[in-house]
Amino acid sequence: MRNRFDTQLEQLQESMTQMGDKCLSSITDTIDALNTGNEKLAAAVISRTRTIRRDEREIENICLKLLMQQQPVASDLRKISASLKAVYDLERIGDVAADIAEIVAVEHVSTAVDILDMKEMANAARSMVYDSIKALNTKDAALAQSVIDTDDIVDTAFNNAKQTLIDKFSKDANVEYALNLLMVAKYFEKIGDHAVNIAQWAMYDATGKL
Repeated sequence: MRNRFDTQLEQLQESMTQMGDKCLSSITDTIDALNTGNEKLAAAVISRTRTIRRDEREIENICLKLLMQQQPVASDLRKISASLKAVYDLERIGDVAADIAEIVAVEHVSTAVDILDMKEMANAARSMVYDSIKALNTKDAALAQSVIDTDDIVDTAFNNAKQTLIDKFSKDANVEYALNLLMVAKYFEKIGDHAVNIAQWAMYDATGKL
């Protein structure tokens, strides 16, 4: 019985890793599309959300089966609970990356990326997601804490981008364009927030403390 349970736990770990890789691919492609205006990359990100949502449902089913059909000990229960919670944030990361991609596909915002210094914010958000997934997979509490600490960088970058938009576009008639730029910056901040959530669940899995 325990062997079967361990196999299912391994399946859960593998599924989480695969879903995490897809989310990272979506963020990477979104950043590239944002920097270059590549609409094909943007379309690929949007299309990938269906697969990510399907992964979320499959992982939720695995977690529920483990909880209902088995009797997990405390450490296993933390792993299952953390995965069940973190998978929601992974799905949201995929959705937010698609939200950015949709703006890229409609508006030519790549020309303003350097003005807002959005590359630093985007890359920091991606690194946070990468590290949070790694921390969850390896129960690395120190790495999880570093993700939480890095959130200040993304928040500061968003505030700077917002102020730049206010200063530079306050007299510009193209309000919609400025709002789209602000939304892109806000979406990267959201990605950072979801990475923090995953990191917090990684810490719970590692330490047993919320």
